[in-house]
Amino acid sequence: MDLRNIAIIAHVDHGKTTLVDELLKQSGVFREGQKVAERAMDSNDLERERGITILAKATSVEWQGTRINIVDTPGHADFGGEVERILSMVDGVVLLVDAAEGPMPQTKFVTSKALALGLRPIVVLNKVDKPDAEPDRALDECFDLFAALDANEEQLDFPHLYASGRAGWADADLEGPRENLHALFDLIVEHVAAPKQVAQADEPFTMLATTLAADPFVGRMLTGRVESGTLRTGTTIHALTREGNRVEQFRVTKIRAFRGLAQQDIDEAVAGDIVSLAGMSKTTVADTLCATSVQTPIAAQPIDPPTISVTFGINDSPLAGRDGSKVQSRVIRDRLMKEAESNVAIKIEDTPGGEAFVVSGRGELQMGVLIENMRREGFELSISRPQVIMRDIDGQQHEPIEEVTIDVDDEHSGAVIEKLTGGRRGEMTEMKPAGAGKTRIIALVPSRGLIGYHGEFLTDTRGTGVLNRVFNGWAPYKGTIPGRRAGVLISMEAGEAVAYALWNLEERGRMFIPAQTKVYQGMVIGEHSRENDLEVNPLKGKKLTNVRASGTDEAVRLTTPVIFSLEEAIAYIDDDELVEVTPNAIRLRKRFLDPHERKRQARAAS
Repeated sequence: MDLRNIAIIAHVDHGKTTLVDELLKQSGVFREGQKVAERAMDSNDLERERGITILAKATSVEWQGTRINIVDTPGHADFGGEVERILSMVDGVVLLVDAAEGPMPQTKFVTSKALALGLRPIVVLNKVDKPDAEPDRALDECFDLFAALDANEEQLDFPHLYASGRAGWADADLEGPRENLHALFDLIVEHVAAPKQVAQADEPFTMLATTLAADPFVGRMLTGRVESGTLRTGTTIHALTREGNRVEQFRVTKIRAFRGLAQQDIDEAVAGDIVSLAGMSKTTVADTLCATSVQTPIAAQPIDPPTISVTFGINDSPLAGRDGSKVQSRVIRDRLMKEAESNVAIKIEDTPGGEAFVVSGRGELQMGVLIENMRREGFELSISRPQVIMRDIDGQQHEPIEEVTIDVDDEHSGAVIEKLTGGRRGEMTEMKPAGAGKTRIIALVPSRGLIGYHGEFLTDTRGTGVLNRVFNGWAPYKGTIPGRRAGVLISMEAGEAVAYALWNLEERGRMFIPAQTKVYQGMVIGEHSRENDLEVNPLKGKKLTNVRASGTDEAVRLTTPVIFSLEEAIAYIDDDELVEVTPNAIRLRKRFLDPHERKRQARAAS
């Protein structure tokens, strides 16, 4: 059977997972009347809740005698480690662009990786049925983007289609019949080259491992594309690291191929197909699986370096161990090591003392997803403020810079520019109108300046602004960036917060907790209206006299407290604070709970 391997790449929310759903439906993968979840490819709970793709997934469809393996890739640069490896498995990419928004920063990020690998994209202008769609402008912007990314002549001569993934049609002509996706299937078969490996079918077996998964029945499973040769179940093969050192020799116990949404056991893997293998115990992503006669590994894509680090520690607060079942440092370390195995973009280091671990990765979103997954598994953790990773280049300190693209209503653009270029040390590179009453601002900003900015940005734009960021490169250190201006309100007592006490404290600042919340000494319960930290007593009830009845105590009206999401809490804290994360709670606290110890540490630091 003829083979085609393609990846679908796009910016977050441009509709790629929805388009894959339609491709599956129209190719006959789902039988008539079969109940299928919306966005069938987003199988992970967090992906469904956030509406984003986090993990790359493969599926396959058959179209008129050709099998098309389709990989749905994440759009966020934070999950770029996934994208870079996935693109090495395919021979073509379908670039999906929203006809109203045009190419966005993550489009640029993924497209630059695809062009560098020599892939020739097919451009699909999606959502052309939106009222504000301008497909011709979006097409011109795609061409300009390709040219800016040094595409060669073949890549610049790209075919394009107009489509609506949700309505399930694609046409070469904007005024076409709009019936189905046949034009896209035909274009993939015609434009994307068959895997060149098929020509090497008689050579020894080789395959580069690109993703790792764990199956409860067969253990570790590595997925990749067979580069050459064929492999039968039961064959003994070995694995080589990037440097060519042998990892282990093992017998292949299972070979699975993607057929529709499910994986099927097959007896033989052929060159060019994307398959998963089981039987190994140590081999991991970026290793080469090959016949025992092969001693040279396949070159793996270099992975972009991590740009931020966060310290994961054990939860040592007075409320530790009440929610979660996994609280020991040994269990936390095992879980983090397991994560680092399957996620190449994450690095784990032990700290002296062994109670905490430094986790380095691409961005706050990637860290937030990892912490959220762990808390759902029953872990309790204390998390530090993210720190940017510096680099020494030619004896000078360099820091990571990100390209930030912001779409914002005209009236808010001044506030946004002032924040980015003022205290956050950003440089504006472009500003242009982006449709009715909107402005697009592009700026280069140090990663340090973006930690904790997203919440402020939403406040400044009244929730209407859209911010996208992507790693741009390294630049000399830009100087100090002021941190959070306000101090915090710290509980001086342990117990249950009383409504009357919180009501009295409202003039001091805004609260982070509702009444009847359990608090402890050193826990942060609100933001002070001034710059210094203030110790307060949230347990102080009203003194009763013989004049008032105690029932009037319930009549106090509290302002709704500010409740942080996980990412907001991590971005909000200062260097001397931690976020306590448990399966049922997110609390802010001081690193040192005892006030005397805090003063001692502050003196030592100054």
